[in-house]
Amino acid sequence: MKKISILIPTYNEEENVIPLSQEIINLFKNKLENYEYEIIFIDNYSKDKTRESLLNLCQKNKNIKAIFNAKNFGQFNSPYYGLCQTTGECTILLCADFQDPISMIPKFIKEWEGGYKIVCGIKTKSKENKIMYFLRSCYYTMIKKMSSVEQIEHFTGFGLYDKSFIDVLRNLGDPSPFLRGIVAELGFERKDIAYEQEKRRSGKTSNNFYKLYDAAMLSFTSYTKIGLRLATIAGFVLSALSIIISVIYLILKIIYWNDFPLGVAPILIGVFFFGSIQLFFIGLVGEYIMSMNTRIMKRPLVIEAQRINFDEKQQQE
Repeated sequence: MKKISILIPTYNEEENVIPLSQEIINLFKNKLENYEYEIIFIDNYSKDKTRESLLNLCQKNKNIKAIFNAKNFGQFNSPYYGLCQTTGECTILLCADFQDPISMIPKFIKEWEGGYKIVCGIKTKSKENKIMYFLRSCYYTMIKKMSSVEQIEHFTGFGLYDKSFIDVLRNLGDPSPFLRGIVAELGFERKDIAYEQEKRRSGKTSNNFYKLYDAAMLSFTSYTKIGLRLATIAGFVLSALSIIISVIYLILKIIYWNDFPLGVAPILIGVFFFGSIQLFFIGLVGEYIMSMNTRIMKRPLVIEAQRINFDEKQQQE
């Protein structure tokens, strides 16, 4: 029988991990009985009782495995590292808060058996805050137009990945991976399946403005050149404009010497305007430099504190 790996990243999901694992097990017993399964939880240094629940699950079922990170390594590194630890013929990545419907798993497997190496869940509707959904839509539209690489709109990583693509991820060696962009840029032919994103069943999301901004900037600096190009173009245009204005200002002053006072206001406006433009683009260039710096350092994606129910070969890896 083919083995299906289910990867579930967790962070403070003590109320969700037990019912989620039970639903997945029931799904394989009732609808996917022709497949073996392994459920791998990778915990990103939870502060609640998530790890206690995972230990309990692993003791009761050897098909449930767990990796405990030594600290919180961020929302991108942990899932990516977890994907590289799976052993199934394919791996399904889903979140632990029930926003990714369990009912999509048989649909993903059906398309995979039909020949697709990657099957992506695309949320066309969402029960989350409508304002947040609208802002996400605007962001996806913007990044899609600015990027030279295809971007998948409303794709969170929820989907199925064939073992051959998992091997690509293992060999990529990116210390700051952005899975959504990698799937679009380096992935095989894929199948997109629409779904409606559910509300979080219990617990509180760890996402905040900083994390959403971090995700947006990682995508922006990894897959667009427009920021740096804008700085170059804006610098050229504003420099030319300032020269033209200064020449006009000088001519008017010479012609109307007594009736055309220089004044302080134009100078102050010019200083503040050009100062703000410079600060904006210095910050933008800084984002690119931070992204480069992270990749140059090549630090490990994750440091493990413990792994449970992996065999000896996997323990050594």
